Amino acid sequence: MFRSTLSGLNKKTLQRGLVVFFIALVIPTAILIQQSYSRLKWEAFHQHQVMADELATRIDKQLLHLISTEEQRPFTDYSFLNVVGEEETRFFQRSPLSHYPVESSIPGIIGYFQVDSAGQLQTPLIPEAIEGASSYGISESEFAQRLALQRNIEEILSENHLVNKNVASSKEIRSKDKRKTNSKIMELDIASSLEGIFSDVESDESDVLIDSEAEDVIASVKGQAAFDELNKSVAKKKDQKSSLGRLEELELKQRYKEQKQRVDSKQEKRARMEQNALPESIALGDSKRDDDMAEVPAPSSASPIMPSELSSLRINTFESEVDPFEFSQLESGHFVLYRKVWLNEQRYIQGVLIESSAFLGNSINHAFIETALSKMSDLLVVHQGNVLEAFSAHSSTDYFSRTRALNGELLYQTRLSAPLSDMQLLFSITQLPAGPGGIIIFWLALIMTLVLCVGFYLMYRLGVGQINLANQQQDFVSAVSHELKTPLTSIRMYGEILREGWASEEKKKTYYDFIFDESERLSRLINNVLHLAKMTRNTQAVELKEVTVAELMDGVRSKVSSQIDRAGFELKMNCGDEVKLTVIKVDADWFNQIMINLVDNALKFSAKAEHKIIELSCHQLSKGDVQFTIRDYGPGVERQQMKKIFTLFYRTENELTRETVGTGIGLALVHQMTMSMNGQIDVVNKEPGAEFKVRFPVK
Repeated sequence: MFRSTLSGLNKKTLQRGLVVFFIALVIPTAILIQQSYSRLKWEAFHQHQVMADELATRIDKQLLHLISTEEQRPFTDYSFLNVVGEEETRFFQRSPLSHYPVESSIPGIIGYFQVDSAGQLQTPLIPEAIEGASSYGISESEFAQRLALQRNIEEILSENHLVNKNVASSKEIRSKDKRKTNSKIMELDIASSLEGIFSDVESDESDVLIDSEAEDVIASVKGQAAFDELNKSVAKKKDQKSSLGRLEELELKQRYKEQKQRVDSKQEKRARMEQNALPESIALGDSKRDDDMAEVPAPSSASPIMPSELSSLRINTFESEVDPFEFSQLESGHFVLYRKVWLNEQRYIQGVLIESSAFLGNSINHAFIETALSKMSDLLVVHQGNVLEAFSAHSSTDYFSRTRALNGELLYQTRLSAPLSDMQLLFSITQLPAGPGGIIIFWLALIMTLVLCVGFYLMYRLGVGQINLANQQQDFVSAVSHELKTPLTSIRMYGEILREGWASEEKKKTYYDFIFDESERLSRLINNVLHLAKMTRNTQAVELKEVTVAELMDGVRSKVSSQIDRAGFELKMNCGDEVKLTVIKVDADWFNQIMINLVDNALKFSAKAEHKIIELSCHQLSKGDVQFTIRDYGPGVERQQMKKIFTLFYRTENELTRETVGTGIGLALVHQMTMSMNGQIDVVNKEPGAEFKVRFPVK
């Protein structure tokens, strides 16, 4: 039933069936693998999201710790001199912020500053008495560097309109002329700043002196108003995009919708009250005095404190209200961390200028690159919607330069705690690792794909082989029927003629020879079929014996000479004397069967050749093997069929149109028998004809 089904099946039908079967297996397998891999991806995403949350929490705590340290600094630390000790043992000491170079745990710090109610800038770097700087152990070169740093801070603040560059610091003014007031300078500056505010003031009145109380109020408004607007100008900052663009411009995908946002559970920080003590000339406003410490009358606030006068100074104690720190980015790109201090109804701004790149690189990027997140994600730092920096371990530098380089899958987004609440950390995935399970699934998918492809290919080859075998067997049955029927019909016909006595004496010998030849032909066919059946069932074992080449050639001559003569061909044998005594190990019967089949094949395909010659020769190769050759002068073998002619049941002609006899098992049987005796067989084309070469190793 199976064979009959295969015989009616063609290769295209087999291909279609296997393709349908392959798709039916591949689709559910692919869906299963994809779902498993997607699940692993989600688990890996969630795992790295937790890692990002832990990293953001650690960065947030570290920054809060730095800010908390700064918040603990008293108001007096922003002066060059501090009063240290208990009430009875107080002494003067340089402020911890007066060190140069500036020392701070905040990375990227430029320097500390204070802006008073009149808008005047001072830093703890410069002593109250500039002329006596050397008395505090400050060399001229160091003082020049301190002064340059103070001017740099003033330049940055004035560039961002936080202080007026035309209004010099109080210390520099007093150093130029201790007895000269700056009322005229303040008048001009205030008049220019109030242009457009007091519309009813005429232009020719700009030189009128303003009373001191109004001057203080206007200077306070002018000097500190810009700080109140720092964190209120979000709309303005949208127009001032950074080089990396705005957050809303980033094309971050969100396939995994679960996103976490940090919830600041801490209570809002409130202002604190603190007690301060400063020398009277430094203490500002009408602070409460401690008369017990008075030794000599204190100098006026216009007079700077000289180091030699410290021991005779009166110390003022006072109470101040300190607001929590606020954080903002300036138009110049610098960060400013500042707070408001209230003293006797006057406000002071104290703060820190920070270099943004150094601050973000040391406080955020260093923590980021130490984690596994840097291998598969980018970290974006966003402030009020502007992308400040983007860190990645994959880039040649630690920073990006284009917005389109920041595209990816959004892993995690969070906002830092106050006062850094305007700053966000975004983690975008560049390459999400699937983890060990993903590697296993990948290899399983690869192995299954290979198994399916190889399996279906082998099934196809097996099916094609079975189809070809079924077709060849049908051809073989047709060929055997033809090969048996034709000689039997001829034998029967000539036998009836002889039996009836219709043949003359001259014809009888011809008829007897014909009957004998056809009988031999039937015997060879039956022997080939029997040999093939035995070899297919492995019931016939080869018996190798040592035989000389001369003995083999004599046996072949006796077997094929009469066959060649009756076919009208001439046999030429050529075997040198040096080869005849060579001993090889073969089965003599099998060897004769091989030669008979090759001679029969040569006679069959060269029947119409011009030269009716069969050449049989032997010679020894350079490697010592003995090679037997059978050559005819027929049409030869087509190049594309040279390997196929040794295939079982293969014939070069169609069964319906063939002109030669044969069943397609002769050369296949020759090949199998030669290989079983450790020999090799090959065919080459000659001009004209073909030559079969059979080679056996020497004993």
